[in-house]
Amino acid sequence: MNRRIIGFLLLIGVFLASCQQKTTEYEPVSRMKSHPNEKPTAMPKDGEVAEAPQKLLPPPPPPPPALEESVEEEIDIAFDDIGLGVDKDVDFSQEDYSKIVENAFMNPKDEPLSTFSIDVDNASYSNVRRMLNYGTMPNPNAVRIEEMVNYFTYDYPQPQGEHPFSINTEVNECPWNADHQLLHVGLQGYKVDFEQAPANNLVFLLDVSGSMNSPGKLPLVKESMEMILEELREEDRVAIVVYAGAAGLVLPSTSASDKGRIMAAIDELSAGGSTAGGAGIQLAYKVAKENFKKNGNNRVILCTDGDFNVGVSSESGLEELIEDKRKEGVFLTVLGFGTGNYQDAKMETLSNKGNGNYGYIDNLNEAKKMLVNEMGGTFLTIAKDVKVQIEFNPEYVESYRLVGYENRMLNHQDFDDDTKDAGELGAGHSVTALYEIVPKGMMESKGRNLRYQERLSKSVGDELAYVKFRYKKPDGQTSILLEQTIENANTPIEKASENFRFSAAVAAWGLLLRNSEFKGNANYETVHGLARNAMGDDAFGYRREFLDLVKLSSELADDVIEASK
Repeated sequence: MNRRIIGFLLLIGVFLASCQQKTTEYEPVSRMKSHPNEKPTAMPKDGEVAEAPQKLLPPPPPPPPALEESVEEEIDIAFDDIGLGVDKDVDFSQEDYSKIVENAFMNPKDEPLSTFSIDVDNASYSNVRRMLNYGTMPNPNAVRIEEMVNYFTYDYPQPQGEHPFSINTEVNECPWNADHQLLHVGLQGYKVDFEQAPANNLVFLLDVSGSMNSPGKLPLVKESMEMILEELREEDRVAIVVYAGAAGLVLPSTSASDKGRIMAAIDELSAGGSTAGGAGIQLAYKVAKENFKKNGNNRVILCTDGDFNVGVSSESGLEELIEDKRKEGVFLTVLGFGTGNYQDAKMETLSNKGNGNYGYIDNLNEAKKMLVNEMGGTFLTIAKDVKVQIEFNPEYVESYRLVGYENRMLNHQDFDDDTKDAGELGAGHSVTALYEIVPKGMMESKGRNLRYQERLSKSVGDELAYVKFRYKKPDGQTSILLEQTIENANTPIEKASENFRFSAAVAAWGLLLRNSEFKGNANYETVHGLARNAMGDDAFGYRREFLDLVKLSSELADDVIEASK
């Protein structure tokens, strides 16, 4: 009897253990604990079949003993989360950048005028961020300081009156050389409620060639397009043109209210083939012109890594094509994607010639910044051919230097020539330019010794400089002139505005990344401190991210120095 009871109890124990095992194995997914590397399963949409339940993943392994390995794993996961993928062996030497020759100090007795086109592009900043996040210092020619500074918005007042932008100037101590002054010139475009903005006629021109077949390219393009689609209205229209071995119309111009049809076209996109970029651009402009909206926003949006190798592929050929089409009222936005064979020089050229702007999208956060948070500035032009000309007063200025804008310089006679193209200002965009100034008497002039060049016959008070602006309305052909004087001052950097201090910090960082001969006493620690105390209303965290990038670049720079010993 005792043996039977014992056997019966053992049988019950085995049965209960078996039930417990099965319950654990088929526990509903909603009650499972998430694995660190497991991505949540999306809920099925109407009409879709739900995926089969996944088995519980085994518990994660214990953390590795070495701190460095743990940090490396976290970085890999972070890259995957933003859609980049991780390739620690990326060859950045295949990427193409135009050579930058930095602006030199000019003697105002010899060169009293400085003339340039505004630049609201911000591709350089996000591109530099990509390189730093991959653990490498950026190519100096990828560091366009004006684009770094203009990546951020500033607390400039909204324009009052008939003109589409406000003008803001400030003169303070230069943070990387206390004996010098820094002139800060800022423009602020008026903000537009997108719901009240003119209707959009958008043609997406998508590179689906084989070079786009990687996680940070076409898949990121498709996700970026989905973000835009969510913001568009019924009166907006979308068309999709693709190019690889040949160009084709994937989606004719369609009301943005028909999101299902547009999304289906996006979902079907895949990469493969060579790159007929020129043919694609021609077809995209043709579609845009056929659906042209008078008094609307007519724009081609090119998404590519810039690797054109079939068709009209020379820069001169593409420039001529884009210049011809912009005269018809269709503007161009260029969005760059990818790593390894990125063709920055070609894409910057296209955007400059197409009355448009240029951004680089390295992750979904950047896509949201450009295409959602700053959609008006990206797609809606409020002033075109905006030029700046500053005349410096030799009574107060020994020499001056424009920080950045090297590829935006204009001949002085171009300022009054309305046939000369210049930069565009988007709704809500701000534009900032910085001049480093050597005050009179601080150093001997290095200008030319001209026998008959003394022109100073009368004083003009305390004027440091005289600044002029020209711009055209988006559909105008004749420019409008604005003028303003700038008074001489030299306020200590501690008393400067947050706008001034943060923009100066970003410029100094750019000088360090370029290892510029003009970096003066700048170092990463002072850049970080200057920016940290000028954070302003950092609603989206872009300035906080800047502080992290300054620290990262400082560490990478130290590694380079250590490796060279």
